[in-house]
Amino acid sequence: MGLLDTFIFKVAEQPWEIEAVHALNYKTFVEEIPQHDPNHDKKLVDKFHEENTYIICVNESTHELAGMIAYRDQRPFSLDSKLENLDSFLPADRTPCEIRLLAVEEKYRYTRISQGLIAQLVQLAIDRESDLFVISGTIRQIKLYKYLGFEPFGPLVGSEEAQYQPMFATVDAYYNLKNHSRSFAKEPPELLNDDTAAFNFLPGPVDFSKQVQEVYKDKPCSHRGNLFVKDFQQVRELLCELGNADQVEIMMGPGTLANDAIAGQLSLLGQPGLILISGEFGRRLVKNANGAKLFFQMLEIPEGQNFQRADLERALKENPGTEWIWGTHCETSTGVLNDLEMYKQVCNEQGVKLCMDCISSIGTVPVDLSGVYLASATSGKGLASIAGLSMVFHNHDLSPAPDYLPCVLDLGIYQESDGIPYTIQSNLVYALLAALKMHDWEKRFENIREWSKSIRRKLAVIDVPILAPDACAMPAVVTIVLPEIHSSESIGDMLKEHGVLISYRSAYLLERNWIQACMMGAEHKPAEKFIRLLKKHLAS
Repeated sequence: MGLLDTFIFKVAEQPWEIEAVHALNYKTFVEEIPQHDPNHDKKLVDKFHEENTYIICVNESTHELAGMIAYRDQRPFSLDSKLENLDSFLPADRTPCEIRLLAVEEKYRYTRISQGLIAQLVQLAIDRESDLFVISGTIRQIKLYKYLGFEPFGPLVGSEEAQYQPMFATVDAYYNLKNHSRSFAKEPPELLNDDTAAFNFLPGPVDFSKQVQEVYKDKPCSHRGNLFVKDFQQVRELLCELGNADQVEIMMGPGTLANDAIAGQLSLLGQPGLILISGEFGRRLVKNANGAKLFFQMLEIPEGQNFQRADLERALKENPGTEWIWGTHCETSTGVLNDLEMYKQVCNEQGVKLCMDCISSIGTVPVDLSGVYLASATSGKGLASIAGLSMVFHNHDLSPAPDYLPCVLDLGIYQESDGIPYTIQSNLVYALLAALKMHDWEKRFENIREWSKSIRRKLAVIDVPILAPDACAMPAVVTIVLPEIHSSESIGDMLKEHGVLISYRSAYLLERNWIQACMMGAEHKPAEKFIRLLKKHLAS
């Protein structure tokens, strides 16, 4: 088993083994899958413990429990209480047993431990004259169970937070699959290996909560209905509260649309400005500005650095008459977080209007937009909702300018129409409302900071260079500079095959041989698997 050569499979017998089973049971079915209530002991003794036989995988040298599974052949099974007439779903003339509590420590989940546990359990069942296995498989691992030969039956069972699919497999089916499938001897598929369930470290699309997904599936409603208008205004209020801004306009489209709308407002000023460039998204602001025929100078610094007060003060001194500054709060390409408070102070002192691209920062770090002229954001990143809505925050009234701006970019028309001048997709709005309501933002910001500290520390241990230094690091974005001997595209492809989605296919990343891991979705994704696979690949 390669890395698992020191591990063995056996029936749990020794006291420390049983205690370790209870601890792993708690970690999996309390902390990870919220099936049971927490307790101070951090141990979960199964209600059928006295009737269970535990097959375990342990490291003999360290007494570490890597995985477990429970066998039980006494009726009634746990599924008997959840499905009426359970036997009507099962093949006739079989002797069933129940398989329960399949759990593998996170760092070993993507090895062959699950296969080994099942293989040992099958032999135990044969010894005890059982030939049909019944399980309640967590919906998070359906692909794994199907890979191991199980067939789903009946409706889902369990609670809304912990849903399970009843499944069964026969001894015959198990051995047929094992003997005839070439892929069975290889590593099993990842438990979470599709775009909606993988270890998603993309800057977008991001993972969103079940509540967000459910409301998005609802039947659309009219954007002119009284209830929708009321709920839409609540979305605006919650966004303004989050960003500490007076007003916000919401549009249908990507974040680029919001920046185009900002460019349109700046064009109405008819005054020169300054665009700050420290990476790809600063350069994209230049494209927005050119499209709006703005007059501006550019101030560019090396990628991986942040702007200092002296940079802005010097540029304003060299360019008298500058009326506005436009830059990125988080330069997503490099993982640098610029100092918004410093920007605001300099612009206030110099009488300059400040515009900010906050597309990656809103919802991932605290953002105070008081004193900011215009700021862009989007639903599909830090707000952990579905992509499709963009927004511009402002602290002053906007007037329509139909003779100078395309209607869809005219923010004054949006304000004049209480935010809904044109058709807007109700499902996207309600998904965003659900995301805004569910978050404890301070807790979310702290979780992202802790994730950032953890992944940066782990990358340092394996000597992987991070572009942005700690002093100006954006917690939600980690940009990794790979050695020339390794291909960012190859590493990105490899990680994707193992169920870890990172950002690497953008042209600017491929050109620089960079990869990115981001934490913008609703769910906290541990980075251990990403680090382990990256370390293994870089060492090969």
